[in-house]
Amino acid sequence: MSNGTAAAPRDGHGPGRFGAWLSGAWAVVGMELRQRLRSRGWYIMLVVWMAVIAIVTAFTWSSWKAQSSYNNGGFGYVGPELGSMIFEVVLAFVLLFALLVAPALSANAVNGDRAAGTLAILQVTLLRPGQLLWGKFLASWIAGLAFLVASLPFLVFAVLQGGLGAWQIVVALAMLAVEVGIVCAIGVGISALATRPLFSIVVTYMVVAALGLGTLVAFGLGSLVSEGTVEANQVYYKNAAAYQGSGDSSGDGEYVDGTYVDGGSPDLYPAPPQPKDITGQNAEYACFGPLVEQRAARTERVAWILGLNPFVVVADAIPFPLHTGDRSYSGGAFESISQGVRYLQAGPDATYQCAGGKVAPSYIEQKVPLWPLGLGLQLLVAAGILALGWRALRTPARRLPKGTRVA
Repeated sequence: MSNGTAAAPRDGHGPGRFGAWLSGAWAVVGMELRQRLRSRGWYIMLVVWMAVIAIVTAFTWSSWKAQSSYNNGGFGYVGPELGSMIFEVVLAFVLLFALLVAPALSANAVNGDRAAGTLAILQVTLLRPGQLLWGKFLASWIAGLAFLVASLPFLVFAVLQGGLGAWQIVVALAMLAVEVGIVCAIGVGISALATRPLFSIVVTYMVVAALGLGTLVAFGLGSLVSEGTVEANQVYYKNAAAYQGSGDSSGDGEYVDGTYVDGGSPDLYPAPPQPKDITGQNAEYACFGPLVEQRAARTERVAWILGLNPFVVVADAIPFPLHTGDRSYSGGAFESISQGVRYLQAGPDATYQCAGGKVAPSYIEQKVPLWPLGLGLQLLVAAGILALGWRALRTPARRLPKGTRVA
């Protein structure tokens, strides 16, 4: 079996070498997309996808409406805007479903043709292995982006509810499209390496699970072996008196200026006096006393592992507005992930209560973003798998696994 190469034009006319290479790759893309469009299952998947996203949007909208009266009842809770909440929830489900659908769209792209006996026919043409691989990758990526386009009506509905910035929307959708492309690249590369379509699909799902769940497990295990110490003093909670009262109290009480006063006799359990050697305080608690070394997990040493997680990459890349002056603000799904990662990056020196005698901030600004490192590592993994797949597609193939169908 031999592999022909397209010679570059020497007379200066027609497309150049890169243009010829690109036209060959796009020919593979067109062939792959036409095969997918002929399949009835493709349209069924899109309809089911839109139905699921519609249900998620409806439940999110009704949940926000049900909680709005509670949030406006003076309990000090400041939740996300309706549009921001719907957008983040729908975006989270779209990313989750995309990670589940993308392997099925890409992990049998190459060995599926090998099993059908059509891969050898393509290999004896003027198409190069890189054109075959990139054509199938781009076709799988375009098919994955079709599911993102199908969810756009619900994302537009979220945008119309307000509470979102244009740059947030653009960055979120762009990062989501990149993550879908990375999973498709991994699937196509594995399909070129594996001989059995079922095996390549299973392995691709395992890689996606390693990125989504394995990174969380690895971070947890890394935190256990990254124990250290932090210097912190004692904590005095200012609202401790709200829970004082007689042991035989009936529980009948009331809120007075935001503080719960028990119906029983509060003189039986008086609140501790406020310390005098306070080193830092806020409305909730104060730090006092000498600094003492306390055990704490040095999460800043292993936080980089979370950069491989697709949800962390998307969440950390979205430019959320600052809420430093709003102590009781509660963000949406992706903003909560972003804040959690920043806490872990900062480590106990910045997040431990009364570390260094200072009050821990309730909202951490992004100083060193984690998503460029995570995205770079993901691209490196995808590029490595594609490179191995390109090597497996080169002809003549000196050795083939036992039972491999050629034509």
